Amino acid sequence: MQDLFRIQGKIALVTGGSRGIGEMIAAGFLASGAKVYISSRKADACAAAVERLTGAYGGECVALPADLSEVSGCNELAAALGEREERLHILVNNAGAAWGAPLGEFPENGWDKVMNTNLKAPFFLTQSLLPMLRAAASAEDPARVINVGSVDGIKTPVFDNFPYGPSKAGLHHLTRVLAAHLVKQNIIVNAIAPGPFPTWMLSLGVGFGGATEGEAADWDLVGKQNPRGRVGTMEDIAGLAIFLSSRAGAFTVGETITCDGGAVAAS
Repeated sequence: MQDLFRIQGKIALVTGGSRGIGEMIAAGFLASGAKVYISSRKADACAAAVERLTGAYGGECVALPADLSEVSGCNELAAALGEREERLHILVNNAGAAWGAPLGEFPENGWDKVMNTNLKAPFFLTQSLLPMLRAAASAEDPARVINVGSVDGIKTPVFDNFPYGPSKAGLHHLTRVLAAHLVKQNIIVNAIAPGPFPTWMLSLGVGFGGATEGEAADWDLVGKQNPRGRVGTMEDIAGLAIFLSSRAGAFTVGETITCDGGAVAAS
């Protein structure tokens, strides 16, 4: 029981790990003794995140920049990781995109970008990494895939970001489909559906201009609209990801678990 949430020594890949929820999950993994690879489209942002994370939490964190909006980028990321590791214990498909525009003006390229990043990429990256996940998996300690969805894939979104909610709803269902196919290979797939967290993406949506800290970002105001009276923290999202990655979550399969302070329950 003392090792119920232990992930020390495991190897994890967190996409979209250079900021927001991805960086929060990476921080929790590092603090818990995992070796963490983070990926994002911009190499400089990825390197800066590694510096922040290792400075705050220690451990071993490595940047692997990649553009996952194309299948070729998924394959390249898998190959880059394969050059460094023989196995992968935890894959967190967190990289995501959003695009806001009025209904009558919503562009095709915006739709495609959101769907490709949020739904297509998790499938093909998981596919590319299956050999490494299988190498890490055992009946006693399965490999894990965690897809980061959204409460907007469960309830109707507030913002005019039309493909975002459907892409996340699709990811939630893809989680169940992959879980059913992979559970007998000792690979467990689950999803997390976050609510409001102090991220760049939500900052743009609520009018903070991308700011996540300082006077420009009044997260207390946003939090007052949530049943819990606050926005989420690193401990909230990382704690759930650690649960799903540890012995404690080894019998939880194909679920989409909200991490939202009651937003869905109260909707």
